[in-house]
Amino acid sequence: MGAVHDFSVWESLVGLVRACNAEQLGVPGGVVSGQISLGAWSVPVPMAQAEALRAAMGAVEPVQDALRADGSDRVTFMVETAPDGETLLHVVDPGPAVEYGIRSPFVGALLLVEGAVPEPWRRLPEAVPGAAAGPSADAELLERVLRERLPDAIGATEAEIAEAEARLGVTLPDELKALYRVTRARWQDWSGDYAAQGRVWKAVGCELFPLDRLYIADARSRPCPWMFAATDVAVTAPDAAVQDLVGSPGWIAFGDNGGGDRVALDLTPGPGGHTGQVIMIDHERNIGAALRAESLTDMVVNRRDEWSSGRDRNRQPLVAHVGDHGLGSVGAAAHPALEVLRISGWKGEPLSLAPLAGLPRMRTLTASPGALADPLEIAGLKHLEYLSLGPKEWRVLLDAGAVPQNLLAAGIEIQGEQPPVPLLNLANELLALRNRPLITRTVLETDSSR
Repeated sequence: MGAVHDFSVWESLVGLVRACNAEQLGVPGGVVSGQISLGAWSVPVPMAQAEALRAAMGAVEPVQDALRADGSDRVTFMVETAPDGETLLHVVDPGPAVEYGIRSPFVGALLLVEGAVPEPWRRLPEAVPGAAAGPSADAELLERVLRERLPDAIGATEAEIAEAEARLGVTLPDELKALYRVTRARWQDWSGDYAAQGRVWKAVGCELFPLDRLYIADARSRPCPWMFAATDVAVTAPDAAVQDLVGSPGWIAFGDNGGGDRVALDLTPGPGGHTGQVIMIDHERNIGAALRAESLTDMVVNRRDEWSSGRDRNRQPLVAHVGDHGLGSVGAAAHPALEVLRISGWKGEPLSLAPLAGLPRMRTLTASPGALADPLEIAGLKHLEYLSLGPKEWRVLLDAGAVPQNLLAAGIEIQGEQPPVPLLNLANELLALRNRPLITRTVLETDSSR
């Protein structure tokens, strides 16, 4: 076993957790849980109390050191009071087939197929016949204006531009080459002069990346956990300037607005856009980008800095919610275009899924515990790739051998406090169906007198 399974690295943390959860752990069967990664942690202590927070920070460090020693990046743990009163520490390794979760026992989506991603992350841009550069695109004008604004800048050589093209596997548009011929935006060229960096920002209109930081903003550059990604959709309007995509092999990210939103040239525009237009990739959204300027020349020369994501949050009929503040029936959600159905906050009689049978595009269903009249009706949903149900509903499917064969990922819906071990066992049953790596759990007995 690795260093993280040595109780000595946990001793301080277990003592702190017991002290902060004395009532819950004071009875047999009481359990609390948390998770620790190299960059973050969540442990059951009162974070609002400065003393407890400082103690937790110190207690977490030995566990993080053990993770580094083992070459691991995260671990989940549970502290339990056994029937005989002994304190047990469960060290849980979710393994490569389980994503981070946000509730105890911190089990997120179960990846039933290695490397699988939701449909929007598989979507490639569509060809737009007749797409052309915007009328304002003018590489010579762009270079002339930038040289006037940045007379002392150091530009990239043709060899450096060619090296960037070879690394990216694309030919850089003429406007982008013109920009970098004026300034290559390397910190070393400014000799630590922040004012020089600011002049480049002002001249260009963004925090410009050096050539070796240019990247293709494809779908892989915008990862998102299945539990969120599976409930989003991508749809491009007939007149959209920018295709509604997670990412594109034609999006060349070359800058940042200082707030984490990427500035990119778009070589795969929407039906109403121009090749080489400037788009903004919002870091707070999973899908889509917004138009900033019809060309790089337009952005720089005319100092275009306004943009809005403009994505319609009302995605009906592609996405539907039945329950609190949503639709009043499954039938109301049924539509040939439906891709995602969420059932939560439902307070009426359990619902039948019969109205959804045979829908050609429905790929995601999430249903809170107790919301479904008959989980076996899920068999009528032939195209599901993500399914998230309560433990009892999963039990029905497992016992009947009716877990859909085409699922790429699965989730477990939890309401209220749930014993963590049965949930871990259920997760492993689902993973075992596809011969995926299982969650491992090591139980370490502790000295309750400590």
